[in-house]
Amino acid sequence: MKLILILCASIGAHACQRERVFRQHAHPTKRQAPVTFPPVLDTNEKILVDSFDNTSISTWSYYYTHGAHLAGRNKTMAQWTADKWSEYGFTSRLDEYYVYLNYPVSHSLLLTYPNGSTFAPSLKEEVLAEDDTTSYPDSIPTFHGYSFSGNASAEYVYVGRGQQVDFDRLEALGVELEGKIAVAKYGGPFRGLKVKNAQEHGMIGCIIFSDPSDDGNVTVFKGVAAYPDGPARNPTTVQRGSVQFLSIYPGDPTTPGYTSKEDSPRADKSNTAPHIPSLPISWVDAQPILQALNGFGTTGTAVNRTGWVGAIPGVNYSTGQGSNAVLSMSNIMEDVTTPIWDVVGIINGTNEDEVIIVGNHRDAWIVGGAADPNSGSAVLIELAKAFGKLAETGWKPTRTIVLCSWDAEEYGLVGSTEWMEEYIPWLAEAAVSNLNIDVAVSGPIPGLSATPELHAIGVEIMKKVAWPYRGTTNRTMYDVWMEEDGEIGVLGSGSDYTAFVHRGIGAIDMGAEGGPEDPIYHYHSNYDSYHWMSTFGDPGFITHKAMGEYLTLLLYHLSNDAVLALDPAGYVPELNTYYEDLTSTLEEYNATLDLSELSSAIAAFESSAGEFTSLRESAVSANDADLVTVQNHKARDFSRGFASQGGLPGREFFQNLIFAPGLDTGYAPVTFPAITESITFAGNETLAQEWVGKTAKAIEVAASMLKT
Repeated sequence: MKLILILCASIGAHACQRERVFRQHAHPTKRQAPVTFPPVLDTNEKILVDSFDNTSISTWSYYYTHGAHLAGRNKTMAQWTADKWSEYGFTSRLDEYYVYLNYPVSHSLLLTYPNGSTFAPSLKEEVLAEDDTTSYPDSIPTFHGYSFSGNASAEYVYVGRGQQVDFDRLEALGVELEGKIAVAKYGGPFRGLKVKNAQEHGMIGCIIFSDPSDDGNVTVFKGVAAYPDGPARNPTTVQRGSVQFLSIYPGDPTTPGYTSKEDSPRADKSNTAPHIPSLPISWVDAQPILQALNGFGTTGTAVNRTGWVGAIPGVNYSTGQGSNAVLSMSNIMEDVTTPIWDVVGIINGTNEDEVIIVGNHRDAWIVGGAADPNSGSAVLIELAKAFGKLAETGWKPTRTIVLCSWDAEEYGLVGSTEWMEEYIPWLAEAAVSNLNIDVAVSGPIPGLSATPELHAIGVEIMKKVAWPYRGTTNRTMYDVWMEEDGEIGVLGSGSDYTAFVHRGIGAIDMGAEGGPEDPIYHYHSNYDSYHWMSTFGDPGFITHKAMGEYLTLLLYHLSNDAVLALDPAGYVPELNTYYEDLTSTLEEYNATLDLSELSSAIAAFESSAGEFTSLRESAVSANDADLVTVQNHKARDFSRGFASQGGLPGREFFQNLIFAPGLDTGYAPVTFPAITESITFAGNETLAQEWVGKTAKAIEVAASMLKT
């Protein structure tokens, strides 16, 4: 059968000519030719799309959101997921790991004013009659995963968003930090790094609160009714979450670099988990605590730091030094080594040395988790059903498909990291891409972040998906994406693609979010519930359906097409953009480096990528199946080169030298991270120059793999 160069047809376009902060460093995509509506689908694509049903997705969502599924305590749900995938033709199993987790036992917080009067925050979210799961007897308390078990009592300081630069500013203002408790605002860096920064400045505890400033105009202060009566944030909302030092090491902190089995040796976790207690609270509970600091220290406006001043009424966000107000906190946790369960479902392809991994995590901090993660979990059930329908026609994929429902993602990407560490020899040989759909839907606007070889295919598939949007029914996903965003972001961290990217395996992370006027998404809260989703987030589950169709068509083409729809040349404009960003950073920090090795490496990669593309086109024109296979393997393997020079300074897990989570962001990416942060954090030009050479070498290795 004659090979079809799918990259030159409707999928891909090389020969014919992409709290959440994942799309930093992105730049706008130029709009391409007008998109046909309705999308034109071939027979197999139509079978897949027609298999999707929003009512079925709603059913799967209801199941996942009506039982507690905290990491390590959800085996029944794991088995149910495996059984559903098996029902639709995937060979499914549970992969078990024994990992360190901790669970809440008790907690308390007390504010004592200088006059001896007190205020005791509730540390609870309001039970809502309209939202059934908020009153479940197995409701999970507000807490931080991997938080330190202990007590602290001291005066406290407001530290803004808890970034290192916030602490630098406090020190410049002469604020005493040692021995105090930090009160930090959510936003900016990953929450665990707020605790880490407080700990490293000698502070003995950390309280983190949500602030309505994050919600723009959709607040009760702007006249918008709060959930459950309207789309604004319920004032008692508390954001749970992990406080592991995610930018240092994800995965089980007691088994760094190796998989966690029952008899695995256990390492000291002190470098990757806190040793001061922390608690999350709502803005309502934070209000009296912050008001007690008014008039003490430096006002928030005078501090003059990004994101410092919030929107809680009656609060001026002062540093608070000298207030004599005291916080007494208790956080008692149960430390355990316990089983977790990754669900794995497989359809073997004709080419078993080429594998696509599709992932979504299953665990949640609360009974619900309608958006995070169960919008993705529900989509994966429907995806399995769709491929089951296609298989009934006799279809078999060219490449092996592996579905994964990860456990313990919320604690620190634990399930996916341990699985990667167990199977890395096989993955290094066979993995093509990781497709990640953590929060499939928390609003109506589609978004993507991806490694550059997936940009072209990622954009083209959007043109094949009808996207119901704000009452309109005649636009594609591509149309809406271009109107609302039109950017593909750089991958940092914060979801299960991380372990793959840092072993040189390309990835794409996808989902639909809310805009500035959309209902507020109650992230990691009891109100991330089926009721919120079906009432405000995605009534009718129509965005779930469209997002699922997108993932399914993307998986279909990556697993099915004779020519692997990866475009290594997609790295060329991105590498040049990252180079420009680096030169701007060096100028900002008055640093002098010789970047000639790096620019030469980028030029060499551009040349190799061009030769690769020409040879692939020639192989297709000549109908040379053997040569196409060789080129497919080059496209599969070349990005391993970017992770070939060892890990970043001080955090060896992160091996990709092109992009990584920022040392003081945890989520948001830094490009050419070893070079950049040797300057911005270490202030060490000698170290930075060393990493210019290593980064150049990594790019050269990737270039050589495209030519070999």
